[in-house]
Amino acid sequence: MPTLEERIAGGIYGLLIGDALGVPYEFHPPEQIPPREQIEFEPPAGFHRAHAGVPPGTWSDDGAHALCLLASLLYRGMLDPEDLGRRLWNWYDLGYLAVDYEVFDVGIQTSTALRIFRAGTPALQSGPKGEMDNGNGSLMRVLPLALWHTGTDQALVHEAMRQSLVTHGHLRSQVCCALYCLWARRTLQGVADPWAEAVATFRQLYPEGLEAHAELEFHIRPDRPEPGHGSGYVVDCLLSARDCVRSEPSYEGVVKAAVALGKDTDTTAAVAGGIAGIREGVQALPQRWRTALRGQELVEPMLTALIQRVQNT
Repeated sequence: MPTLEERIAGGIYGLLIGDALGVPYEFHPPEQIPPREQIEFEPPAGFHRAHAGVPPGTWSDDGAHALCLLASLLYRGMLDPEDLGRRLWNWYDLGYLAVDYEVFDVGIQTSTALRIFRAGTPALQSGPKGEMDNGNGSLMRVLPLALWHTGTDQALVHEAMRQSLVTHGHLRSQVCCALYCLWARRTLQGVADPWAEAVATFRQLYPEGLEAHAELEFHIRPDRPEPGHGSGYVVDCLLSARDCVRSEPSYEGVVKAAVALGKDTDTTAAVAGGIAGIREGVQALPQRWRTALRGQELVEPMLTALIQRVQNT
């Protein structure tokens, strides 16, 4: 069994490697994705890759935003939405925590929210709140919160929802972030069925009659058997990741299954890869990907600080 430290490192690197693996295949329908044995950082010859000028092994906005959140948590010692908003803006404007300072993939809703924030709106009010404003941009970055947080489940859920508000203000996005953090926590704890335990915990925290409970039961429907489709809709992204983690026993199998869904390949693989990395531990991540991932000099100091914090708590 992997140690706690290996699980934490597996979560961070699992997210970043999944993101980087999915980058070349983004926007392609599943029928255009190569066979799984050919899904690598460098696509097979002749494949029309997305973001053609981006070197293989480069994470996108998913990884950069997750690192922005991690950096903010470590620096402030708490979830500070204003600090997170500033760091996300610095990514958008200056390439902060992007590999080579290059920003090449920006979600429409996220860019809108960051411009609203930059214009002076408080961070907790910057994220658009309409029902159509439920992309997966706050879900893709939230994993470091679950790895950093040592408080109660209720406190973790509350903070997961608050961090979503910076870019994605609708309650559905908030609930997906909260459920994902509970899933990550239960995986970190090594329980037998972490998804089911996470759902049960959320239902206890938000019983029938509360709006968050209605979002869970009528819109997210965490028990639904229908498979996810790998789209950018926050619910579909979360459930697609659930399916990949459930169906594949190895980290490599999980992220390749995520990419094979097509569409929002980098985010699906990042969200699923973070959970699979926690489950399997960093040593189970393929060495060829761990070696080829670019930008690791940005990650290592923060990962060391994160592990030290958890060890000392």
